[in-house]
Amino acid sequence: MTTTPTAPPPYTVPPPVPAATPPPKSGGCLKWGLIGCSVVILLGIAFCAALMFFVFGAMKRSPVYKQAVARAQSDPRVQAVLGTPIEPGWWSSGSVHYENGNGDADMTIPISGPKGKGRIHATATIEDGNLKFHRLSMKPESGDRIDLLSPP
Repeated sequence: MTTTPTAPPPYTVPPPVPAATPPPKSGGCLKWGLIGCSVVILLGIAFCAALMFFVFGAMKRSPVYKQAVARAQSDPRVQAVLGTPIEPGWWSSGSVHYENGNGDADMTIPISGPKGKGRIHATATIEDGNLKFHRLSMKPESGDRIDLLSPP
């Protein structure tokens, strides 16, 4: 019996593999919504910061603030309690109404020195550009209130 060699089967090319299809794109609403909300929040924070800067700047430029801090810094009783140098704090509170040379103010100003901290309380009126303190005192964190209107 003779066998005839059989030819190997012809080389066959495998069928093409279909390309992976990308996932369907979403409309991007969530992404743009988050970006929009972030922008609104950042603008709100910037507005609040600018408003605080304006309000605190107006207080610090007032003659009541300037003279109250200057009197506390130069008073020997305050210097003895807080040490020197005495620096005003950033977060003042209260109100200042000033228009055409007349107005009033009621404010609390934090101050500090190397030995401690305290708060100045100032109540004043301004009439025709003349400043008159009705109350000006400094209360240290510990200790008695110091009346800055009475002589040292």
